[in-house]
Amino acid sequence: MASLISENLKFFSLFFKSRDVMIFNGLVALGTVGSQELFSVVAFHCPCSPERNYMYGLAAIGVPALVLFLVGIILNNHTWNLVAECRKRAMKNCSIPATFLLFGSIAGRAAVAPVTWSVISLLRGEAYVCARSEFLNSITFNEFLQDKRREDVARFPCKDTPTDLLIFKEEVIRRLKYESQFLGWILIGVVASTIFLLKCLHHCCSPLSYHQESYWHQYRFSEKELFNRTAEVHAKVLAAGNVKQFFGFVALSKEEKEMVAEYPVDEAQPSPQWNEITGLYLYRENKGLPLYSRLHKWAKKVIGNGTDAGDREMALLAV
Repeated sequence: MASLISENLKFFSLFFKSRDVMIFNGLVALGTVGSQELFSVVAFHCPCSPERNYMYGLAAIGVPALVLFLVGIILNNHTWNLVAECRKRAMKNCSIPATFLLFGSIAGRAAVAPVTWSVISLLRGEAYVCARSEFLNSITFNEFLQDKRREDVARFPCKDTPTDLLIFKEEVIRRLKYESQFLGWILIGVVASTIFLLKCLHHCCSPLSYHQESYWHQYRFSEKELFNRTAEVHAKVLAAGNVKQFFGFVALSKEEKEMVAEYPVDEAQPSPQWNEITGLYLYRENKGLPLYSRLHKWAKKVIGNGTDAGDREMALLAV
């Protein structure tokens, strides 16, 4: 049991393994900040009505965050690798803890944009002020909220605040924004602490040395880049051959003619080969030699998990 837990804890390295991930997360966060600013200026209008204020304020924070979260899951390659793994292999190569932590990795990366949206919304305070205005604490504001109806206090965030409450409007909004910003800073602290703990856990649990992990990162990047570039050329050359067979000729530019002449393609790759290189990959060693990806494993003609009884199997997902 202890060895199983230790092995699957290594999956925590999914979260922050590469600089590219951090840069991408930073760009996502900046884009979210810009979108939030635009939303606040163009689309946010508090209804100034009891019961509606609360629902609208929550929706203004929660619905865009939910949409950003779902978009993040959709755009994450691990999501579709997981789907392919379930469909082709029924996750037989992944233990339950590893699968759970994989879902955590997907959710963690998808959470960058929604967390940023929520933090900026709380720091700005408009949505929180709108949502909380109808629930003002009469004890806190006893000097001017006694005997006031919810219909009146719900109009504090709006321009048509009742005249008898107008003198207290600035103080009420100031206090509500203080509460909102306080929650925002708390959320920032919780997220930063979580990231720090996960980074520490990653470095403690990673079975790879710093140099080997750096090399693995370089390999994954190079393999992905070369694979995509080669797949694009292969698809174009194969399509050119099929079009020529149908029409008797194919209209190619000079560069495309040189490409077709240099890279002859007879047929597409068979489906079993595509299935072998598609899906999740758990970093493994076979007889002491590392297997850095499914493509690497396929090229080495390794069958099954690729591990002997005495070899190590390391639960680290390849990006």
